[in-house]
Amino acid sequence: MNFTDAVKVCFNKYAEFKGRASRSEFWWFQLFYVLIALIGTMINPVLGGIVYLALFLPLLAVSVRRLHDKDKSGWFLLIYCVPLIGAILMLVWFCQRGTIGDNRFGPESVVTA
Repeated sequence: MNFTDAVKVCFNKYAEFKGRASRSEFWWFQLFYVLIALIGTMINPVLGGIVYLALFLPLLAVSVRRLHDKDKSGWFLLIYCVPLIGAILMLVWFCQRGTIGDNRFGPESVVTA
């Protein structure tokens, strides 16, 4: 999945917390989120805050779907509340390969080239 496909998929599923998201979908959208928020903040800090808020729900949804790809509940995002260790654990999970084949959250995410 390339950059534009990942961003399109995330906006099409902006509030969909069911299903799975591939690593490429998740990381391309993370890159998009950081770039857009950074540009918005450079233009005007208030605009940057609006961008952060506008993209928060799609970011949350793709994060939950990424955890589903690892066969973990979306509630595991609350591990971020644990200082340092939570962020490290989430980074490891987001970087790892997802479950091969179907899992309880649906069929394997299809990555288009």
